[in-house]
Amino acid sequence: MAVNLDQVRDIVERVASSQGLEVVEIEMRGGGKSRMLRIFIDKLDGVTHEDCANLSREVGTILDVEEAIPGGSYLLEVSSPGLDRKLFKAADFERFQGSRVKLTTREPVNGNRHFEGRLEHFASGRLTLDLAEARRKFRPHATAAQKLEIDLANVEKANLVPEI
Repeated sequence: MAVNLDQVRDIVERVASSQGLEVVEIEMRGGGKSRMLRIFIDKLDGVTHEDCANLSREVGTILDVEEAIPGGSYLLEVSSPGLDRKLFKAADFERFQGSRVKLTTREPVNGNRHFEGRLEHFASGRLTLDLAEARRKFRPHATAAQKLEIDLANVEKANLVPEI
């Protein structure tokens, strides 16, 4: 039997919001007795081990009581999204304005699909990347445009780039 991820997401979202947490991503991996449900959570001041443990305990109980995972056997893992957090929703791009991002587009923009730069601005479904830093790092004498506008609908994959 297949897992209804929409039902699982509804349960996880309900519990997470009651604890002041944001659900970043939910994924089901594996099959048979080696299935793993991964839940990535975040909050403005960072996720603690206690946040993960509390959400895991409460969500696990509800999933079992509601039999939301057919077959019963699965491993539940709850963690933070990490320093290279994926960006999915418009709210993610709004929240992380000013951060370095790496992204891939569905359709080429100026002949390229892969970009790295600072997320300078996000509004009305369009993001502006400042490519100047990355260009200086990889091509010190590049003269191409330093700013690039991309429609959010054209973003296939996006991640934060850790700055340490």
